[in-house]
Amino acid sequence: MADVRLRAARADAADEDFLWRMLVEAASWRPGEPRLTASELRAQPSHALYLESWGRAGDAGVIAQAGSAPVGAAWWRVFSEERHGYGFIEAAVPELSIGVLADMRGRGVGTALLQALIEQAREGGVPALSLSVEGENPALRLYRRLGFTAVGTVENALTMRLDTAA
Repeated sequence: MADVRLRAARADAADEDFLWRMLVEAASWRPGEPRLTASELRAQPSHALYLESWGRAGDAGVIAQAGSAPVGAAWWRVFSEERHGYGFIEAAVPELSIGVLADMRGRGVGTALLQALIEQAREGGVPALSLSVEGENPALRLYRRLGFTAVGTVENALTMRLDTAA
């Protein structure tokens, strides 16, 4: 990750457009399949909830940059029993999302982003983080390497959890 650094400032409302681009990357991980657009994701309630009104209480994120250009992001949101994402476990456990530009993958960007987000969780007293990942997604190896463990399945996706207490 020689030419990439994590931005010192945490992701905020001004980053929402870039976060949508990263949600497109996260949703479009299968090579050769049509890519959804940010507009298409915004129109799908199951995806839109990950970013609509970004910057609300309970949102946290980090951005990776190459020079001044953002190249990846990892973020979490707190959800409720009534309205939540695919990797929801409980209201006290934020669900994370991550996206890295395709040409920046495999260079440690995702690892650095997740490590920074995990550290934010530890510093903030967040008890755990969760996520959902399809079994054939190459990112599954990263999540396992960082200590996430499967706690359930929904169709072909794993719900994973990382306890963040030191």
